[in-house]
Formats: sequence, structure tokens, C-alpha cells
Amino acid sequence: MNKKRSLKINKNLIYVMPYTIWMFGFIIIPLLFIIYYSFTNKAGAFTLNNIFAFFSPVHFKSFLLSVKLALISTIICILLSYPIALILKNYKLKSNSFFIYIFILPMWMNSLLRIFAWLTLLEKKGIINLVLSFFRLPNINIINTEYAVILGLVYNFLPFMILPIYNSIIKIDDNTINAAYDLGANFFDTFKRVIFPLSIPGMVSGIAMVFIPALTTIIISYFLGGGEMLLIGNVIEQEFIQTNNWNLGSGISLVLIIFIFITIFISSKYYDLEDEAVL
Repeated sequence: MNKKRSLKINKNLIYVMPYTIWMFGFIIIPLLFIIYYSFTNKAGAFTLNNIFAFFSPVHFKSFLLSVKLALISTIICILLSYPIALILKNYKLKSNSFFIYIFILPMWMNSLLRIFAWLTLLEKKGIINLVLSFFRLPNINIINTEYAVILGLVYNFLPFMILPIYNSIIKIDDNTINAAYDLGANFFDTFKRVIFPLSIPGMVSGIAMVFIPALTTIIISYFLGGGEMLLIGNVIEQEFIQTNNWNLGSGISLVLIIFIFITIFISSKYYDLEDEAVL
């Protein structure tokens, strides 16, 4: 019996080993380098200046702008995802339905190509303005603005909000919803008191999957923002690539990583509280 159990454990270790090697090589070691560079200067001496630089007026302003755009994008994704998820539930679509793949399909395309597509659409002489000019309508000029960046963030990360919310909603028993209607509740009351509370775990998961990458985006803000809008991701990229100051870039990155971990911790705690409330 012990021999079989030992063989089973060894077999499981073999399965886990490739991921362990990958995680150690591409997560743990780079993180250790970031920690080392964060607390040293270019001469290798210990310093806290790289950490405190995050709170300098220029860098902290970029961080606040990043949080602002990420929050707005996340809220828009939530507002768009619930109607879509409810429509998909009402049609009783299976997880392998063609309509489900429609929302997943853009994720298979290179993100840079998707951004260039929006750049072509939104630029001053782009397709949208050409169509508006044809109908003698006023042109739009949102390229290189916060609105263009938010549009790019929503477009790129909306599927990551739809799928978790949809997975939560389809788990709600139809009898539970029908019971609310039988007791006299209208659609809005049913959504407020039944559907929304039971789908919060999926929404929390979606928030984590949208807010964090939106907070650290580089490419979207660079192209749709015209390089004139410095988000915290762009600041870190400049420190590493342009100024070659790995110490300062690592210090800012480390503070941002801590902030992300705190966000994930709070989300997980809220997720657990919601599970206990539902139970």
C-alpha cells in the first residue's frame, strides 16, 4: 500500500516538475532580480531611493492616472458584461456554443494588431471620420486622448469580464429566479436581490482579470495615447529601455507589484465573504 502511494506521489511530482521549472526560471528568478535592483544603486550599494521615487510627483501622478483609467475601464466592462451574460443565459447557450466563441475569438488575435486596427479607425483621417464626412456629420477627435485609451482597454479586456460573470450566472438555478418572479418581483428587483448577489464572485474574478492588466498596460496607452500620456507601465518601460536605469525601474515595479498583491488579497477576501454569505 505504501509502495503504491509512493509511486503515486512520484508520478505527481513528475507532472508538476515542468511547471515548477518554468515558474522558477520565469517568475521567481526575475522577481529576485527586481528585488535586488530595487534596493541597490548603480554602484551596488544599498539604498531606498528607488522605492521612494515611486512617490515622487511625476511618478505618482502617472500611477494615479493609471488607476483612474483602469477603474473607468473596469466599470464600463462590468456595465457591458452583465447584459451580455444575461442574454447568453436566456438563450441557454452551451459553453461550446458559436456565440461564446465570438467573444473569445478576438483574444486569439495578436493584441498589437487589434490596437493598430483601432488606430486606423480613430485617427483624424481614419475610417470613422471618412464615413462621418461622407454623411456630412461632425468628425470625432478622440485619438491621443484618455477616451481612446479607455476604448482600447475596454475592447481588449471585455472578454475577461464577460466570461467569469457568465459562468457565475449560468450556475444560478432557474427555479431561484422564477421564485422571485412568482413572489411579485420585477426584473430589476430580481436582478438586484437574486442575480447580482449570486454573481458577485464572478464579477470579483473579472475585476481582478481586467483591472490589473489595465493598470499595467504599455502598448495601448503608447499607441492610442500617442505617446503623450505616461501611465505607470510606460514609466517603468522608459526606465528599463530608454534611460537604462534598471534600479529605478525595479523600485517602481516592486511598489506596483506590492499594490497588485494587496488588490488581489482584498479581492480574495471579499470573494470568500461573498461565498460565506451565499452559503
